[in-house]
Amino acid sequence: MTANGFGPGPSGSPDDVVSAYAAPDERDVETSLRPRQLDEFIGQHRVREQLEVLLRSAQRRNRPPDHILLSGPPGLGKTSLAMIVAAELGSAIRVTSGPAIERSGDLAAVLTTLAHGDVLFIDEIHRIARPAEELLYSAMEDFRVDVVVGKGPGATAIPLDVEPFTLVGATTRSGLLTGPLRDRFGFVAHLDFYGAADLERVLDRSANILSVRIDTAGRAEIASRSRGTPRIANRLLRRVRDYAEVRADGIVTEDIARAALAVYEVDRVGLDRLDRAVLDALVSSFGGGPVGLSTLAVAVGEEPGTVEEVAEPFLVRAGLLARTPRGRIATPAAWAHLGKTPPPGSPAALAAGTAPADPDDLFGGGFRAAP
Repeated sequence: MTANGFGPGPSGSPDDVVSAYAAPDERDVETSLRPRQLDEFIGQHRVREQLEVLLRSAQRRNRPPDHILLSGPPGLGKTSLAMIVAAELGSAIRVTSGPAIERSGDLAAVLTTLAHGDVLFIDEIHRIARPAEELLYSAMEDFRVDVVVGKGPGATAIPLDVEPFTLVGATTRSGLLTGPLRDRFGFVAHLDFYGAADLERVLDRSANILSVRIDTAGRAEIASRSRGTPRIANRLLRRVRDYAEVRADGIVTEDIARAALAVYEVDRVGLDRLDRAVLDALVSSFGGGPVGLSTLAVAVGEEPGTVEEVAEPFLVRAGLLARTPRGRIATPAAWAHLGKTPPPGSPAALAAGTAPADPDDLFGGGFRAAP
């Protein structure tokens, strides 16, 4: 199950080519494409520079670096950076996830097996159970855990020392982290979406590893539809490669990339079937909105959680959908993307040109994001 609990992929579909979450059958391929050293990691230039200083300083002092928290949307390289931290330090790495740590004893068992300088990577750390999180506090600060033996009045806390280690936590929901846990990380970094140039470099590297013949225009075409996410870019590259081998001469060109992505229903800005269904329902069935999440989900035949977790983040970031206190609204860009003109007096028409006498009267607060 993935981080948001929807099964093989966030939408429940294992073949969702523009999902930023990794499908189970992709793990081996992703591992082969991961950079092994910091100088191989593409993009995230500021984070990479800060991390390099942190690691080099720790090596000179001959002690484990501060605990590291990496936050950001899925598919941007948090796991890769955790692996790189261990490789740069020459240390072993233990990998687990927040949902897998259900009891404090589960975490204590992991911590007490760590050797000096090891790296512990906890993915989706915001989902760690509260008793385990409280045990983690003393482990991070004092390298000590208290294991409770017995129950009731006869329970006894046995202190156990833990070898100095570095915790690398990754989260897609940094706002769900508790303050005490966040404060115990000495280095906090947020990973941003990639630009087209960095995505093309990612595709060039991946094409060399996978022995895919691709030209500059083909890379640019795939990068432009990858939602700023390396994981999606690599997945699209593999799908386009398959198409090129079956229906062309095996070389990925701009035309081949366009034809292949048309087969997989990924349009020129990276929208897939669900994204377009949401926009089309907003525009065609509800006049551009506002409309509630549950109503919109029924209109597209999906669960509300799927629409909110899978489709909306990219649609909002792309400026195609706005979440307001009264509901979801299609922006002027959404109407233009669908090749339609908003009717006079609709929210999109007002936003595009004719402002109301009192801008605060628009939808009860305009395009301000809903909490």
